[in-house]
Amino acid sequence: MNTINTATNEQDLISNVVYEDLQLGQAASQIRTLTNTDIQAFATVSGDVNPAHLDAEYAEHTLFHGVIAHGMWGGALISTILGTRLPGPGTIYLEQNLHFVKPVRIGDTLTVSVTVVAKDDAKKRVTLDCEIRNQKGDKVVYGDALVIAPTEKVSRPRAHLPTMAMFNLGERQQHLVDSVKDLAAIPCAVVHPCDVDSLQGAVDAAKHGLIIPILIAPLAKLVAVAAAANIDIGSYEQIDVPHSHAAAEKAVELAAIGKVEALMKGSLHTDELMHAVVECAALRTKRRLSHVYHLDVPMYHKLLLLTDAALNIYPTLPEKADILQNAINLAHALNITEPKVALLSAVETVNPKINSTIDAAALCKMAERKQITGAIVDGPLAFDNAISARAAQIKGIVSAVSGDADILMVPDLESGNMLGKQFEYLAGAATCGVVLGAKVPIALTSRADGPSSRVASAALVKLLAHEYRKNAP
Repeated sequence: MNTINTATNEQDLISNVVYEDLQLGQAASQIRTLTNTDIQAFATVSGDVNPAHLDAEYAEHTLFHGVIAHGMWGGALISTILGTRLPGPGTIYLEQNLHFVKPVRIGDTLTVSVTVVAKDDAKKRVTLDCEIRNQKGDKVVYGDALVIAPTEKVSRPRAHLPTMAMFNLGERQQHLVDSVKDLAAIPCAVVHPCDVDSLQGAVDAAKHGLIIPILIAPLAKLVAVAAAANIDIGSYEQIDVPHSHAAAEKAVELAAIGKVEALMKGSLHTDELMHAVVECAALRTKRRLSHVYHLDVPMYHKLLLLTDAALNIYPTLPEKADILQNAINLAHALNITEPKVALLSAVETVNPKINSTIDAAALCKMAERKQITGAIVDGPLAFDNAISARAAQIKGIVSAVSGDADILMVPDLESGNMLGKQFEYLAGAATCGVVLGAKVPIALTSRADGPSSRVASAALVKLLAHEYRKNAP
């Protein structure tokens, strides 16, 4: 005989208590702990953006000396019991009288209770005493509710709601900017900032104390852009050059003689700037130049680094080793002591017909033999197995990286560029980027990136410039 787990089934159902079965003194309760996400979600749904609930600095100077919950959040918790448990489905809410006697703060654990105190047989109306107490037993809300109770028994499947997540968009990117505020600003050559976004980004980075900009561009064009956008560049050094190629060459020259400690790309093509860097022997190191995206992806639980999506088109295995080590070194600078690296491919098994799987297996062995150091490296991994531990589990993959990757390494520029832009335009990621492998870091952003992305890239080069100082011979 088959046995049905009725306890599990009951948990999946919402049932009511009809009027005839309601007894005086009958009660129901639930426990809920207030989080900051609860406050943000309630504010989003209701539109109540009173700073007493959302602005910690403002709230500190109010009567309550800190952020508190919306009063009607408590009212909503009472409504939840009335509509789902006592009396439950079929209940018609008529009146609610509430008194708010103590504030509810983030972290408070509330016991919400309703108790039947009166019945009106003629109208099938029920009065319920309502109260909310905190973890100390203090009453924070009390009152009474008047409802029409259901007369027909209802038992329905519990609705499965879509997942709602609250994101502070760009929070990790802002943390990057904040993390370097105590470091001295670095001299930085801003190469051809001849559109509003690149010029505003450079000026904003200077105002944040990230860089001391030297603006290198055709002076007439630069001044015209600044005037049209009402950007004051009078306090920054400016170097006049005839065109963008000359701007790149001059910036590289300044880096080679040590006048600047970083470069920042403006409104010129990436290959223009990088060609000048590659041609300058004084800036080259033994390491291959490569680009790393710093990604704040709202749906991912931590910072992601993506490499290489901008410079190396079809890198060889030795070049991939350099690209990977560059990204690992950046992770270390960001205080990720042992980053987890996912080497991406289309599949998670080694296939001689797919070169990226062969290279991934070789890179793992190189990491094992300490030819690549400072990280946990695994691959080949398909994207789902890299990002989702559940996907890896379903496919029988045992990996310390799956679902917790810090670095995603792509097999070539095409896949990396598409993946990076998907993160930005479909997943809402805040992005910035940097080039490593030269003697100075290079802030490299897309010409479509706005000032905030350029500021964050400036924070990256500031961080790295100070790292390079510490490691200088």
